[in-house]
Amino acid sequence: MSYVVAIPALLSATAGDVGRIGDALAGAGATALGPTTSVLAAGADEVSEAVAALFGGYAQAYQVVSAQAATFHGQFVQALIAGAGTYAGAEAANASPLQAVEQQILGVVNAPTQALLGRPLIGDGSNGGPGQNGGAGGLLFGNGGRGGDGLPGQVGGNGGAAGLLGNGGAGGTGGAGVAGGSGGTGGLLFGNGGAGGNGGAAMAGIKGGIAGHGGAGGSALLFGDGGVGGQGGTGLTGAAGINPSISGVGATGAPGSIDVLSGVNGRVVGGTGGDGADVGLGSTGGTGGAGGFAGIFAGAVGDGIGGNGGTGGAGGNGGAGGEGGFVFVDNGASNGGTSAAMGTSPARPVVQAVQAVPAAGRSATFPATALAAVAERVAVAQPGCRAVPAGPVARAVTAAMRGCLSGTAVPAAWGARAVEVAREPRAVLQAVAVRAAPLPQAGPTLPAVVLAATRVPVAPAAPEASAVWAATAATADAAAC
Repeated sequence: MSYVVAIPALLSATAGDVGRIGDALAGAGATALGPTTSVLAAGADEVSEAVAALFGGYAQAYQVVSAQAATFHGQFVQALIAGAGTYAGAEAANASPLQAVEQQILGVVNAPTQALLGRPLIGDGSNGGPGQNGGAGGLLFGNGGRGGDGLPGQVGGNGGAAGLLGNGGAGGTGGAGVAGGSGGTGGLLFGNGGAGGNGGAAMAGIKGGIAGHGGAGGSALLFGDGGVGGQGGTGLTGAAGINPSISGVGATGAPGSIDVLSGVNGRVVGGTGGDGADVGLGSTGGTGGAGGFAGIFAGAVGDGIGGNGGTGGAGGNGGAGGEGGFVFVDNGASNGGTSAAMGTSPARPVVQAVQAVPAAGRSATFPATALAAVAERVAVAQPGCRAVPAGPVARAVTAAMRGCLSGTAVPAAWGARAVEVAREPRAVLQAVAVRAAPLPQAGPTLPAVVLAATRVPVAPAAPEASAVWAATAATADAAAC
């Protein structure tokens, strides 16, 4: 079975709105009457006159249809008004005689206190309008009225206080970007405090885009529980960092919004920080924005959870988790948000390497060649002398000259630029001053992935993920080799 719930007051208000819509349409049609029905011809020829007459006929036909629509609209508005009156009459006829007697008795009892103190002796307080406070409950018995919800930018109304026995009214929800109303105080002897209203959601252009605070829960006095604090409004998501050039550093993501909550059993989660930007090769990704501050809780069993940090960009660090809320009463729990993981760098091949060139004689000096685009081969400089590349950047590795008793291994710079290696017993790097370590005998052969030499291909190198590894070059006495 279907049910219809009708509120006569809302029907009357709707009828008024529909009537104003009809007036606006009628005014627009009257304004367009003259310019559209009297279209002048573009020229004195027959074609121009025919076109003007055609459009003028269309305009006159529209005016006829518009008049018929206005008549129907007026009839519809009258039907709405009549329906609202019929519903109101039905409710009045169905009202219980006992209810009327009750209202009469309460009117007599509440009249003195209403006149002297502005509140009844028995009965509930009235609910507040938009952004208005709820009415107070009866002095002897009655619950407080609920605070009205705020319009955009308007604070929610506070809940009404209870009398001797009764519960406080709930606070109204705050408009966009503003706080919710506080809950009403519970009864002096027995009663619970009213719940705080929720804060308004963040909206660009209102209060700087910051979410509204949740309203405080109402207090309980002798017997009863305090009201639950309202939830903070939803914050806007932090903006992501800006992508820089290939050699730049990613911008840091904006932090999440701040949410604050006060009351019993309150709970709020800070806004999520923005993601850091991705970057190109040789750069550091932007740091993710910090999570929003969780909030402040007053009352029992508060639980504040910081917002999660934003995700780091390529190679960047994850944002820090938001701070937990301040809980300054019993059973409070303050939990920081979860920090985001470090951003993952995209896999890229190694782009730099040093190429060794075999020498012709003892005193000959040869420089390393320019950096290659991708080093994929290992070189054997001469029979019995192998140049071995360094391993990852995490450890120092030198190259060994196999079979060279007086050989000297010289570590190269971390592939930032080309370096030259002199073919001398005490060779040093030209780009970065690093002392060579003499090897008394041929060193072990390490996995070779980076160096390249002429003529002798050995094995392809595996690409590395957005990092440049150290490379080494070896020099030795020509006589020893």
